[in-house]
Amino acid sequence: MPNPLLADWTAEFAIPPFDRIEDEHFAPALEAGMEEGRTAIGKIAENPESPSFANTIEALELADRTLDRVAGVFYNLAGADATPAREALMRDMAPKLSAYGSEITMNAALFARIEELWQTREALDLSEEQARVLYLTRRSFVRSGAALKGAEADRLKEIKSRLATLGTAFTQNLLADEREWYMDLTEEQVAQLPDIVADSLRAAGAERDRPGAVVTLNRSHITPFLANHPDRDLRRRAFEAWISRGANGGETDNREIASEILKLREERAKLLSHDTFADYKLETEMAGTPDAVRDLLMQVWQPARSAALADQEALAQMAREDGLVGPLEPWDWRYYSERRRRELHDLDEGEVKPFFRLDQMIEASFACANRLFGLEFSPIDPPMYHEDVRAWEVTRNGDHVAVFLGDYFARPSKRSGAWCSAMRSQQKLAGDIRPIVVNVCNFAKGDPALLSYDDARTLFHEFGHALHQMLSDVTYPSISGTSVARDFVELPSQLYEHWLEVPEVLSEFATDIDGNPIPDALRDKVLAAATYDMGFQTVEYLASALVDLAFHDGPAPADPMQKQAEVLERIEMPRAIVMRHATPHFAHVFAGDGYSSGYYSYMWSEVMDADAFAAFEEAGDAFDPDIAKRLEADILSRGGSVDAAELYTRFRGRLPGVEALLRGRGLDRAA
Repeated sequence: MPNPLLADWTAEFAIPPFDRIEDEHFAPALEAGMEEGRTAIGKIAENPESPSFANTIEALELADRTLDRVAGVFYNLAGADATPAREALMRDMAPKLSAYGSEITMNAALFARIEELWQTREALDLSEEQARVLYLTRRSFVRSGAALKGAEADRLKEIKSRLATLGTAFTQNLLADEREWYMDLTEEQVAQLPDIVADSLRAAGAERDRPGAVVTLNRSHITPFLANHPDRDLRRRAFEAWISRGANGGETDNREIASEILKLREERAKLLSHDTFADYKLETEMAGTPDAVRDLLMQVWQPARSAALADQEALAQMAREDGLVGPLEPWDWRYYSERRRRELHDLDEGEVKPFFRLDQMIEASFACANRLFGLEFSPIDPPMYHEDVRAWEVTRNGDHVAVFLGDYFARPSKRSGAWCSAMRSQQKLAGDIRPIVVNVCNFAKGDPALLSYDDARTLFHEFGHALHQMLSDVTYPSISGTSVARDFVELPSQLYEHWLEVPEVLSEFATDIDGNPIPDALRDKVLAAATYDMGFQTVEYLASALVDLAFHDGPAPADPMQKQAEVLERIEMPRAIVMRHATPHFAHVFAGDGYSSGYYSYMWSEVMDADAFAAFEEAGDAFDPDIAKRLEADILSRGGSVDAAELYTRFRGRLPGVEALLRGRGLDRAA
C-alpha cells in the first residue's frame, strides 16, 4: 500500500487522511520529503541560466512542498496527541531536519544566486511583495550562516543540530512530568470544592483510570483547585509539583539542558558577528534592541509591582484573620484572591461558569468573525486524528476560505498550554492554496464543558491567531499568515480577545444550559472584574520576560537558576508571586528558538492591541465595518509581506505608546 502521507490527498479540501495515517508512515515520508527537497535545491543551485526571481526565489519557495505537508501533520500530532513512537521520531528527526536546513542555507552556489539577485534588485522590476520576499530570503540565509566558511560553518551546523536535539528533549521532559504527576483526592477532600471544580477533577480521574477525582498539572485543573480548596497543605503539595516541572532530578530534569542551550545560543550569535544572542534575535523584531525591550518592560513593572504589593498586603491580612502564622505564600495567593474577588465584586466562579459553555463560546468567536469579516462556519465531519477534534469549513460569500479544526480538551497525550498552528498555509504560488488551521487548548472536559472567563479569553486569543492564518492573502508561502515578526504575531490574537468583552456579545452567547442569557448584573460584574488581580498577572508575566531577556543579553550564565534568582532579587519580586514560567518549564524559551529573547512580545503586541481596539471604541461601534475592513486589509491579510511597523502605521496612522496598555490593565492608577 502506498504511504498515505505521500499519496495525493483526495478528501474534500485536501484534508490529511487521518484514518489511514499510522505512526510508521511518518519517518519514510519525512525522509522522502527531504530527499525531494535536496533534488530541487540542487537544480536551483546548479541551474546554468542566470538567476532570476522565478528560477531562484520562487523555485526555492516551492522546493519543500512535500516536506512541509508531511511535517505540518506530524508536528501538529506530536504536540496535540503524543505517542511513544511520535516522541521517538521527534528525537530522531530533530538533528536530521536541522542538518537538512543547514544544507540549504549554507549552499554556497544557492546563496551566490540569491546574493546576485539582491545586488541587482533595482533592475528586477519586483512587486512590493516580491521585493519583501527577496529581502527576507537573503536575510534568513545570512542569519543562518550562509556567509560563513570552513571551520566556522561546520561549527554552526553542529550548534544548530545540537540545539534542535536539546529543544526536543526539553519539550518531552516537560510533557513527561506533566503526564506522570497527579494527586488523588478523597471524597471528603473533593466535597470541599465547588461542584463545577469537583466535576472537572472527577473527569480528570476517569481520564487517568483512577477511582476518584485527581488534580493534574493541567492549568484548567490546578488553578481552580488552588483558588478554591481550603486545605493549605494540599494546595502547597499541588503548587510545588506545578512549579517543579522539569526540575525533579533524573532523566526528565531540564536544568542542564537549559544551561547548554544558553551557551550554544551565545556561541551561535558570536559566530554570526553579534555580541549577544539577544542582539542577534531582536535584529529582526519590531523592538530592534534589548534596551528597547527592557525600557518597555520596566515602564510597566513599577506600576504592576505597586499594585501587586498592595494586593499582597490585603490578602495577607485575610490570611492572618484565618489564623495563618507567617507570611503569605505563593500557594495561598489564588485561594485568598478568589475569596477577595467574591467579596469585592460579589462574583463567584461557580456562578459564572455555567454561562460560559464551550460550545457557546465557539459560536461567539465565529459570530464576531462573521460580523467583522463576513466569514461563515459550517460543521464538517472528516476523519480526525482524535475523537475530540471538531472541524468546520470556513466560507465567505459562498467561496471556500479555510478549514478550521478545534482540539479543545486536555488529555495526557497533549502538551500543556494553548496554541494555533497551520497544517497547511495559504499561498498562491502553487495555485489557490487555502489553509487548514488548528486551535489546540487544554480545557477541562465536562457535560457540558464549562469555561472560566480566562478560558474563554484563551479561546478568543487562539482564534485571533486562526483568523490571521485564514484571512491571509499573499502569493508566497514564506510570508503567509503568522509568518511575521515575533513581537507582532500576538497582535491579532490579543486584539481579538477584546470582542469577548463587548456586552452585546456576552448577552447573546453567554447562556446557560437552558438558553437563559447571563443576567445583565452578572455580566457587568464579570466585566468590572476583568482587571482584578492584574498586578499579580502582570508581575508573574513580566518576571518571566525579564529573566528571558537577562539570559540572552550578555554572557550565557553558568547556572541559569542562579541567574534567575539574581534577576528576581534585582527587580524586587514580591515574595508571594512566582514567575509564570520558571526556567525548567519555560517551554516558550527553551523548547525552540521561537520566543527565546522574545517572551516580551506578548506585551509589545499588547501595546498595539489596546490601541487598535481603541479605533473601534472611538468609532462608537465594536463592529464598525470600515475599521474592520482596514484591519483585514492592512494587517490580517498581509502576513509578512510588509514590515510590521509599517503595517500598523497604515492601519492606525501612527505607532502607539504604553498608556493604552496601562489603562487596559487598570494599572494607570497604581503608585
